[in-house]
Amino acid sequence: MRKKKRISAVEIRKFSSGTNLFFNIFLAIFALSCILPFVFIIILSLTKESDITLYGYQFWPKHWGTMSYVYLAKMGKQVLTSLGVTVFITVVGTIINSLFSSTYAYAISRKDFAYAKFFTIFALISMLFVPGMVPTYLVITQMLGLKDNIWALILPMSFGVYNVLIMRSFFKTSIPEAIIESARIDGASELRIFRSIVVPLAIPGIATISLFTSLGYWNDWMNALLYITDDKLVPLQYLLVKIQNNIQVMTQQMNSGGSAMLAQNVPAEGMRFAVVVVATLPIALTYPSSRNTLLKG
Repeated sequence: MRKKKRISAVEIRKFSSGTNLFFNIFLAIFALSCILPFVFIIILSLTKESDITLYGYQFWPKHWGTMSYVYLAKMGKQVLTSLGVTVFITVVGTIINSLFSSTYAYAISRKDFAYAKFFTIFALISMLFVPGMVPTYLVITQMLGLKDNIWALILPMSFGVYNVLIMRSFFKTSIPEAIIESARIDGASELRIFRSIVVPLAIPGIATISLFTSLGYWNDWMNALLYITDDKLVPLQYLLVKIQNNIQVMTQQMNSGGSAMLAQNVPAEGMRFAVVVVATLPIALTYPSSRNTLLKG
């Protein structure tokens, strides 16, 4: 009788060399398709303005120029100040949002919490029925008195219902109830259980909502438009919007005044791409560390 050859799990999961080559090529093309648009924006931001006007967008321009970044560098002090404001509100806001969302989600995920259903419906209602800009503006400026205050950029986004729903599902599916019951039998309080047991197990979920929240804070400029008039409290995104608007107004005034040659030297198109680079590059550099955190979790 022939002996049956045992096939290990490693051999079952092993692909042929041709299949591996196909997937490697496919993933390489997919990675390039993700990277090339940002590289193209960097190239356009370094393209001479006259070349963009005459030849359009090119991967390899005829003339290189840094005039767009020179215009940004002229506001170097304000840019650094706004960058510091953006980093502060992003870090503090992300910590507050993650803390509030995680604790709220943990409470409504517990089966023994009597008001879990009520607070779940309350969160859903607050997500479906948004009060609107005018009531929010009156609450922030009149009731809380946060006009021209750094907290006006943090508090409106300090709690996210979507993050609560993500963490609620994560707690229900990834945190074993037996571990929590064992800790309660040993006399641990709910705060001790959450801090010492739940949070270490929920690091991947917390890292996920933290990434979403940090992107929201970093890209937000509407709150600054509504609540901030002090130049020292202007975040980076709103500053770049103001710079772009100033460039457009200056170009229109030159064209209307007959100074077409001077208007061509103003890097209106290049500034758009330079603004995208300055606004996107810092937050894009945080993705590798976020990915490592998720993988370790």
